[in-house]
Parts: sequence; C-alpha cells; structure tokens
Amino acid sequence: MSKTILRMDHITKYIFDAYGKPIRGTDVKILDDVHFDMYESEVHILIGENGAGKSTLMKILGGIIPQDGGEMELFGQNVNFSNPRQAEAMGVGFIHQELNLCPNLSVAENLFLGREITGKGNIFSNKKEMYAQSRKMLMKLGFDIDPQILVRNLSTAQQQIVEIVKAISYDSKIIIMDEPTASLTQAEIDHLFEIIRDMKKQGISIIYISHRFEELKEIGDRLTVLRDGCYVGTIDMAEFSHDKVIGMMVGRTLNQMYTCAHVPQDEEILRVENLKIAPNTAPLNLYVKKGEVVGIGGLVGAGRTEVAKSIFGARKFYGGKIVYKGEAVTKPAPKEMIKKGLMYLTEDRKIEGLVLRMDIEQNITLASLSEMFKNGFIKKGREHEVSEEKIKELNIVCTSGHQLANTLSGGNQQKVALAKWLASHPALLILDEPTRGIDVNAKSEIYQIIDDLAKKGVAILMISSELPELIGMSDRIYVMRRGTISAELTAREDFQQEKILSYTI
Repeated sequence: MSKTILRMDHITKYIFDAYGKPIRGTDVKILDDVHFDMYESEVHILIGENGAGKSTLMKILGGIIPQDGGEMELFGQNVNFSNPRQAEAMGVGFIHQELNLCPNLSVAENLFLGREITGKGNIFSNKKEMYAQSRKMLMKLGFDIDPQILVRNLSTAQQQIVEIVKAISYDSKIIIMDEPTASLTQAEIDHLFEIIRDMKKQGISIIYISHRFEELKEIGDRLTVLRDGCYVGTIDMAEFSHDKVIGMMVGRTLNQMYTCAHVPQDEEILRVENLKIAPNTAPLNLYVKKGEVVGIGGLVGAGRTEVAKSIFGARKFYGGKIVYKGEAVTKPAPKEMIKKGLMYLTEDRKIEGLVLRMDIEQNITLASLSEMFKNGFIKKGREHEVSEEKIKELNIVCTSGHQLANTLSGGNQQKVALAKWLASHPALLILDEPTRGIDVNAKSEIYQIIDDLAKKGVAILMISSELPELIGMSDRIYVMRRGTISAELTAREDFQQEKILSYTI
C-alpha cells in the first residue's frame, strides 16, 4: 500500500478578509468538514466547479491562509502553517494559475528570489554562480532557457517551466499545480506531462487542479471532488468516467448539460461569400439563419477567430463579401456592426472582453452607453436597471452590481462579458470559445443561455475547440483547416468526433 504523506481532516474555513481572517458577524463556511489526503509519488487530481473550495483548501496547505477548524498532518507531523515560508520549509510548493514571477528580473533572479547566493562579505549577489546553478536546474528538466533573460521576454509556457523549477529547487515533496495547462499548446502540455512523470519517479507528489477532463485520466492516479465547499468523494482513475465525475461535481450527467429546444427559422441573417482571411488562403463561404446555432470547429491556428473578427470588422480581410440582413457590408467596422445588431464575444474575456477594474454594472452597459446618456450625462438609474435585469437573467453570482469584475469567478466573468452584448439587443451573436476556462456548472448555464437566445430568434455563430460542445449545441457545423472551410456538416448523424477531426488535418 502507498505511503500517506498528507492528511487533511475536517478542514473548515469561514468567509475571510484579505488577511485570511474570519469576517465578524458571519458564519458562512467556504469549506465545511473537508477531507483530502496524498500518497507518496502520486498525481492527485482536485476538481470541482468554480467556488467549490479547491483554491481555498490549497491556500491552507500552502500556508497562505489559516484554517478555522480541522487537522493537517504532513509527513507524520501535525502542522498548522501561518505563512507560505513555513509550508515551503516542510516541502510544499505552490504553482499558481496566475504565475507568481517578477517580470523585470532575470530567470535566475526569480529562481533565487529571497535566497540569493552572495559573494565575499555577503553583500552583493553572486550572479555568475546563480546563473550557473539556474542553468543546471533548467537543463536537468530538459529546458535550454537562458537564465540571464528577463522573465517578461519568456513565453507563457517558459514562465510555467520557471515556476516548476523554482518549486523543485525548494526541495518540494508536494507541488500544487493550479490549472497548469490553461495557456499551453498541446506540444507544451505533452512536455509538461513528461516532467510530471519524471517528478513522480523522484518521489515528488503533485496536486493537480484542472477543468480539462481530457487531461485527467492521462496524468492522474486518484481524483477528489469538492462541491459547494464540501467533500464529495475520492476515486481511483481506473473508475473515471465523464458522467460519473460530472455527476459528483454538479449532480447531473453529461447528456443533461446540452439543451437544444430552439428551432432555426428560414430567414437568413448572415451570408459570407468568398471571404479570404489572408492573401494565401482559399476563399470560404458560410451562412447563419435566424434562431440557428452554427458551430465552427478546427484546430488552433485554423483561422476561426480571424473569420469572426473579419465579419465583426476588427481585422482586415483580403477579398469576399459579407451580407448582413440582406445588405452588403463593404467595410465592416465594430462600431457600425454593433449598431446593426452584430456582436462578437471574444475568446479572451480578461484582455478584450472586460475592464476588470470596473464594476459589473459599468461592464454590462459598456456596449450600450449611447442608450444611457441624457444631456451629456449617464442616467445612473437606467444603467442600474439594465445591469440588474441582466444579472438576474444570466444568474450572475455577485454581492451587487457594484462588485468589481476582477473579483468574480471565471464563469461569472464570462456571464458579465455576455451580458454586455445582450444589453445591446443582438440579432447575430458571434461566440468565440464561450466556455473556455470555466467549470462544468457554469458551462451548463452558458449552454442554457445560448439555447434561450436562439429560441428568441438570435442567430448564433459559435467557435469552439471542445468537440462535445460543438456536437451538443450546433444545428450545423463548419470545420476549418488552413484558413478556409474544409467541411460543412448538416446531418446530426455526421456530428461525430472522429469525423470532425478527420477534416481538421
């Protein structure tokens, strides 16, 4: 039997302030009697919808916040960390989803931050020795990254590697990885998995948090599910199935996630003829009808987003015609297309979709500000009325419309980004990866919203890399390859993952 190196029992945490301390006058629990354990040399998946308590539990293990109840035993010793240094000293490394590096320092300076190697007199850093040791650590994992380069000049994948090397360099025996593949390509993911397997051979255990179901069985040994701050259960990966895990997470099966009660109408809203997204790509054609959900599939780099932005007027295209509501649009521009009722939900909500330091109310009314003005001033009452209506309609979980967007979960941020366009009364809505980076429950709610919009007659053009999502939600599917459409699937019996994939390569 495998050796247990970590046991967390009856862990409880109340709503806390910025310092991790319970807020007076509340008895609301974020974690309630939670259990988690860890074997030596295993990858233990921790999964649950946004708000389930995964990050809070790991922050307790990482010494970032204290627990309010329960016991934690690490390597046979009872522990109760009051800061991250104590956790690090006991062999716990934490690689956060939002990478915790100093961009203006070199790779070596980041690796040795707070424990710099000094020269004679212990006054100045011995950068030559730090560079040499950093290079050895990087090469040991098979990465030829220059330790002198500034972190800001590295790719996201390279920064992820620096974080992993940093955690290992602390002689960590348990490493927490929070959504480590969110910004990586498939080749980079494969390399990361090789590193994780090598770490297991060295006796290192990994707590792996991810929403990507396709990764779990490939890399995991066991899986623990949290729901609403409570422990649901732990299973061996041999018992893993999509339906079983989704049932544990949200109490329903995979087939119940997709709702398609809408019926496409005959009226054509959009027709794209002979569109060239680049000088050297073949022209493409597509159309979308009123109340229809049309999916666009294809591999990353196939040109899906470029098509969407060309239609919206956010990028130049190289020939072809866009016909919207029977009218030819020669030079589309976002401002004009929005006025016409054509909206585009970007795949990058944090950079292009929301203003994170503004509140929910301000974000929701951003695209419809012209309707909010009277005599040169924003009608606050009208702005509040519109935002409250959308918060209720989309079931955005928040304290009020004045809550900052950057304090919301990923799923609720996506709903706010969607609400911004719904407040502008779209006739055609282009959705670019509408459920990227959100949990299963939030996905199900987004699917319901899409279906409700289609029932109201809104035309939907949906780009997705998730084949079950394309198959479950689409009335027709276009598949893209090398900047053009390689197939159009109209019969539901053709909506098969293998068939779709065959047109992408």
